[in-house]
Amino acid sequence: MALLELKQLTRVYRSGEEDLAVLKGVNLSIDRGEMVSIIGPSGSGKSTLMNILGLLDRPNGGSYEIDGRRTDQLDSDALSALRREHFGFIFQRYHLLGDLSALGNVEVPAIYAGTSPSDRRRRATAILERLGMGERLRNRPGQLSGGQQQRVSIARALINGGEVILADEPTGALDRHSGEEVLRILDELHAEGRTIIIVTHDPSVAARAERVIEIADGEIVSDKRQDKPLLVRDTPVPEPAKSHRFPGIDRLGEAFMMAVRALASHRLRTFLTMLGIIIGIASVVSVVALGAGTQKKVLSNINGLGTNTLEIFPGKGFGDTRSAKITTLKIGDADALARLSYVAAVTPTVSTSGTVRHGATVANALVNGVGDQYFAAKGSKLLAGRLFDLASVKAMTQEAVIDTNASKALFGDNPATAIGQTVFLTDVPARIVGVIEAQQGGFGSSANLQAYLPYSSVQARFLGDLSLRSITVRLNDSVDSNAAETAVTKFLTGRHGEKDFFILNTDDIRKTIVATTQVLTLLVAAIAVISLIVGGIGVMNIMLVSVSERVSEIGVRMAVGARRQDILQQFLIEAVLVCLIGGTLGLGFALAIGFVFSLLVTDFELVYSTTSMVAAFTCSCLIGLIFGFMPARNASRLDPVAALSKD
Repeated sequence: MALLELKQLTRVYRSGEEDLAVLKGVNLSIDRGEMVSIIGPSGSGKSTLMNILGLLDRPNGGSYEIDGRRTDQLDSDALSALRREHFGFIFQRYHLLGDLSALGNVEVPAIYAGTSPSDRRRRATAILERLGMGERLRNRPGQLSGGQQQRVSIARALINGGEVILADEPTGALDRHSGEEVLRILDELHAEGRTIIIVTHDPSVAARAERVIEIADGEIVSDKRQDKPLLVRDTPVPEPAKSHRFPGIDRLGEAFMMAVRALASHRLRTFLTMLGIIIGIASVVSVVALGAGTQKKVLSNINGLGTNTLEIFPGKGFGDTRSAKITTLKIGDADALARLSYVAAVTPTVSTSGTVRHGATVANALVNGVGDQYFAAKGSKLLAGRLFDLASVKAMTQEAVIDTNASKALFGDNPATAIGQTVFLTDVPARIVGVIEAQQGGFGSSANLQAYLPYSSVQARFLGDLSLRSITVRLNDSVDSNAAETAVTKFLTGRHGEKDFFILNTDDIRKTIVATTQVLTLLVAAIAVISLIVGGIGVMNIMLVSVSERVSEIGVRMAVGARRQDILQQFLIEAVLVCLIGGTLGLGFALAIGFVFSLLVTDFELVYSTTSMVAAFTCSCLIGLIFGFMPARNASRLDPVAALSKD
């Protein structure tokens, strides 16, 4: 049985609107161990015939059998296995991978065959040494002469056994001496029992074979045999190593290393590809951190007003002109509210405006009459001195607590200098016992000068009226503010006989502001995510360009036995690596932004979220998979012979 047999084989290409028949009903049998030359002028179909013999191309009609096995019934993986296990290719232009050394180029087919690293390295070294390349193992193709590159190509063809060697114009790009060396090596390989098929247009090269087939216009016009003495080689090529026990894992590791080499060899392009991911990830993480920091700052400011509190005022609302005439809000209401189980603290509040004077310094100020629990309800921060207590309220003392605005206006920047000083509030003397941080907003701007006295003192000495401006109720932390507001409304309505008051729920303010900041954060984060998606599209575009630039490399890998899955895997790994490294750099960039921000702004900080960082990093991985899949898929579906022609 013939090793290779073609019956009525045809190959037709579409050229514009016409069909071009390159091979026309070719019948050919090649026995195991033959050395055959296929000769013919350019355009005769000899290279197409070789591509079909080497399973790089498929015929349109007829049949092709390898050792009795029909190739038209095999899928792409089975064809890859046949190329990998039975054929070795020697190309006119060598088709070596520029990123790999001579040893690395020779090992490539063995990687796809699943040979263990140690076995394939040992075998590749032995073959290269046999071909006189022992001192050039670590040299890359650009560091080798044409003859040396062709020897590497021959070694690559032999690494998996190379039962059939297909040589396409093997001496076409070499000088006479180097060409003779290559032909001598082919003679030796033939002497070892290999089937050698040489495609050439040079009659002198064709004459080296024991069988010369001439082809013209897609048809075999001559098939001559000639007697040739066989050369005997004492040092045959080592037998191919056995497959590795875990070829899938080994191929994955090799695909990873190939991807790393490909990225490293195009550093600028790789960095530009990563740049979109870096900016996108940094934007997402920084924006989320900015939003969290804003919420923290807002909540801190709201805490200055008191957390989870209800402010009760007379009248129907802030615009009610009759509210000043409503005097039903009394101390008894505050005492009754304090006895409710869900209330943590209650403080009555009265206020009046006036002047504050110390020596020659006079300023406008707001005089607030409050209870001893006011400062706890409002979350006030004591900076110096002390706060007045319940005894002070009962004794109607003239002890005053002022804020930092009043302290600076009257005594300078050091709050401690105000303690023990006596000031005149309008015409009423008061001794300062404490200084608190200015309230962050509320009723009356935080820029106003504020003085706080026991409400009993303000009622007796300033107002002469026992009604209250408001009552502040601080709720227990476990109590829902809306439910408490409803209960307080019902309770006071029952006491007054009507609803002649309104309630301001500060927790509603907090929730509204937090919700607003969340919406704004979400909006800006959405914009940042868009930038991340744009970065992903950039990855896809660059990968598509990379595929177009590396078509020849893909063709070589397929010619030496790479499966479509292997090509898909390598390009996917490249895309994911770009996004992983870009994501890592993006996270580092975001943290660097936070560090610089903390140096420039002292009263605000970016609050980084581990969840957002993990989500952004995961997103970068998904971008690599999603946007890298199409280019990788395109690469894996390239036709080997078309890819090899893009040199």
